[in-house]
Amino acid sequence: MNKVILMGRLTRDPEMRYSSGDNQTAIARYTLAVDRRFRRQGEDNQTDFINCVVFGRGAEFAENYLHQGTKIVATGRIQTGSYTNKEGQRVYTTEVVVEDQEFAESKAASAGYNNGGGYQQAAPSRPEPVQAAGDGFMNIPDAIDEELPFKN
Repeated sequence: MNKVILMGRLTRDPEMRYSSGDNQTAIARYTLAVDRRFRRQGEDNQTDFINCVVFGRGAEFAENYLHQGTKIVATGRIQTGSYTNKEGQRVYTTEVVVEDQEFAESKAASAGYNNGGGYQQAAPSRPEPVQAAGDGFMNIPDAIDEELPFKN
């Protein structure tokens, strides 16, 4: 089985092109900066820069909605390949062929991220629930009622 799940930020806007021929297919390429989950004692966070390619409607989605700094979750498969460059040397490639991609944070949280590599202080995106006195239930503010997946 060849299955990859990545969560990271785009290092730049996706590069878009179309295949040649009668049935042109959209092709988008982008690089995800993915922080390693664990780090060795005394070391800073390590980041991997992973090349991704997505085809068809997914490519069009990437072009329209994904931009530098956007945090996404991408699932797909690893694909390796090779080609001969202009100097006659064999170059080996590894990339993730993205089958599904989605946003990993809200638009408000993403707006708080600056392209300089860190977060700016942003206002909370929704009111926090408040603990009710005595009955053990939390009061949910009216502002988030429409986001609940269940309603009467």
